[in-house]
This record gives sequence, C-alpha cells and structure tokens, in this order.
Amino acid sequence: MQGIQDLTDGPIRRRLFNLALPIMGTSFIQMAYNLIDMAWIGRLGSESVAAIGAVGILTWMTTSLSLLNKVGAEVSVGQSIGAQHPDDARLYASHNLTIGFLLSLGWGLLLHLFAWPILGFYRLDASITAEAVSFLRILTFGFPFVFLSASFTGIHNAAGRSRIPFYINGVGLVLNILLDPLFIFVFGWGTVGAAWATCLSQGAVCGLFVYHLRCRSRLLGGFPFFIRLEAPYTRRIFRLGLPVALLNVLFAFINLCMGRTASLHGGHIGLMTLTAGGQIEALAWNTSQGFSTSLSAFTAQNYAAGKKERVVGAYHATLAMTSLFGLFCTFLFLFYGGEIFSLIVPEREVYLSGGIFFRIEAYSMLFMMLEITMQGLFYGLGHTLPPAIISIGFNLLRIPLAILLSSAGLGLTGVWWAISLTSMLKGLTAFVWFRLLRKRLLG
Repeated sequence: MQGIQDLTDGPIRRRLFNLALPIMGTSFIQMAYNLIDMAWIGRLGSESVAAIGAVGILTWMTTSLSLLNKVGAEVSVGQSIGAQHPDDARLYASHNLTIGFLLSLGWGLLLHLFAWPILGFYRLDASITAEAVSFLRILTFGFPFVFLSASFTGIHNAAGRSRIPFYINGVGLVLNILLDPLFIFVFGWGTVGAAWATCLSQGAVCGLFVYHLRCRSRLLGGFPFFIRLEAPYTRRIFRLGLPVALLNVLFAFINLCMGRTASLHGGHIGLMTLTAGGQIEALAWNTSQGFSTSLSAFTAQNYAAGKKERVVGAYHATLAMTSLFGLFCTFLFLFYGGEIFSLIVPEREVYLSGGIFFRIEAYSMLFMMLEITMQGLFYGLGHTLPPAIISIGFNLLRIPLAILLSSAGLGLTGVWWAISLTSMLKGLTAFVWFRLLRKRLLG
C-alpha cells in the first residue's frame, strides 16, 4: 500500500517517538487556535475573553464530536493496514470522511440556530452573551473543515505518516497568528475578527490536505473522499469512534455545567478562569495525547499482525514517557501557574485566580498521564468502551462534587478540587481495569 509506514517491525521506542512527536505538535497546534484568540482578545478586556471562553466549551464539543471519525479512521484504517487488507483500508478512509462531513453539517446547523438559548445557560451579562453568539455563529461555517481535517489526520496517523498533519496544521496556525491581529485590531472587528481568522485558517488546512492527497501523495493507493455509505463499514466506525466522541462531548457538556457553577461563585472571572485555564491545561492534555495516539496506531497495526509482545513493549515505553511529561507539568503548574495565566489575560485579579486553579490541578497531572496512556492502549486494541465508561462516570461525578465542595465553604476552589480529584480517580481506575483484562487481551 503506497505511502504506508510499517509499524510492525523495527525498534519500538524509536518508532513510537518518531510517530508521537508530530502528533503532539499537531495536537498542540489545534489547541493553540483558541489560546491565540484568547491572548489577542485578552487585550480587549476580561469580558471579551469570557465571551469566547463560553464559546470555547462548544468548540471543544465540536472537536470532541469529530473524534468519531478521527478515532474511527485511526483504528479501522490502522487495523486494516496491519492485517494486509488494502481495499478495506481505502473504504474505511472514504467512509470516515463522508461520515465526518455529514456530522459537521448537522452539528453546525444546530449550534447556529440555537446559539442564544445555549449560551444563555451561563447567565452572563446580555452584552457578553451577544458577543459570544456572534462569535459562535461565524465559527459554525468552519465546522466542515474541522471534521474533514480530523478524518484526514486520523487516516495519516493510521498509516504512520503523522508528520503530514503536523506540517499542514502548522501552516494553519501561522495563518491564524497573522490574521488575528489584522482582523481584531487593524480592521477593528474585535471578537468577530478572531472568529473569521479561525474559519479561514481551518479552511486553508482542509484545502492543503486535499491538495496533498490529490496532487502530492497517493496514500493507500488513492481513495475517493465521499462515497455512498455501506452498513458494515459504517457500523464498525460508529462502534469504534462513538464511545470516544460521546465521552468527550459529555466531558465538554459537564464543563458547561461546571462553568455555570464557577460563574455563580465567581462571576465572569470565575467562568473565565475555568475556560482559559482549561484551554491552557488542555495543551498539556492534548500534547501528551500524541503519545496516546501513537500508541493507539502502533497497537492497532501490531495487534492485528499478531505481534502482541511489541504491544506490551510499546505500552511500557509510552507509560515512561508520559510520566516524565506529567512530572514536568506538575512542577510548571505548581510553581508558575499565575505567571502562565498572565500571558493570556494580564489583569491582576484574573491571573491570581488562575494561579490558584493551576496549583490545585497540578496534583492530578501524573494521574491524567496515566489515563491518557491507558486510553491509547485500549483504543489500539479496539476496546473503546472501557475508557468511555471511566470518563463518563467520573466526569459526571464532578457536577455534584463541585456543588457540594463549593457549598461547604470552599467557594470557587471547590470547583477546582472537584476537577482535580476526579482526574486522579480516572487514571487509577483505567490502570486497574487494564490490569484485570491484560491476560485475556495480550496473553
């Protein structure tokens, strides 16, 4: 199969690291879009940051929903490659793209039509809500690009070609960095300018993927982007990707509820601390997801090829790498949380609140890395349900726990402790679950 990198042979650590670095970079770039918007808009004031922060949870839901076709592509295409079934690999690639495009149209229309009642959930000032609605409605025009790019990224990761998405997404980020100040300040469009900059950048990324596959590369020997859906392939993609998408969408919805609790106890400063802090923390989460995704792609190919000993070796190597990264994040958030937050919003009240948020979150970093590692292993083995159950269960626990702790006298910090404690429980539970299944799955 043309353009494929065989992951079933060669040094495990080198294969994993070479695959993980570009994926980490790609994840960092995708999260950096919102952070760059926040950093520029932070110069307009905390109310504008609160407005795009409120929308940020909805764009998080959008990215989460696109994981259905991204993870669907990584596992279905990866296992087809490992099993030496090139025709299936091409059909799965086409199906994931088609499903992603259809999902983007439905989801975009839903958010565009119901932007007011959805964003009104936060109970923010009317002016902040109106600013958020305008920002969200413009972003919905870029949703097809987001979903298609997620599918293209998943297909390349499955083929071991993770550098291509990194380069292409890097171009999009540079374009966004250039357009943001131009649209926000030079043209005087404010938050609306940031939305248009993001849309145009996402469109450029999708266009570059199309150009590369049609004119520069014949990955998998070439395949159509859109086809008539066939039931067996569609069902398997949904079986693989839906649990992942639902757990991440639910995670974002829970953050929506947590945002309302934070708003009740801390006003727009509380909401902005949660959303901006969550975006910064998500850099650690999504960057480390590079290790998880590379482990997933590596496991998918080797498990399908019957090389289970390589899967075990990759698991141990990934666990070591994510643990080191977790220790680094713990140190950074514990001692320099406020300074990091001030880079986004320089207002003293805001970055002091952000420093408290990060100090509490620092204690959960190693457990977060443990959850991420186990997630990638489960995905590569084709068992996407256990991570979904763990994530859904403990993320749902955050809502009553946040209400209980904040009402017990902790106030806004009770919300932060609810997030940190449940992150610890997720990592421990995922590790124990795999240990119980290891003998049956890997012998």
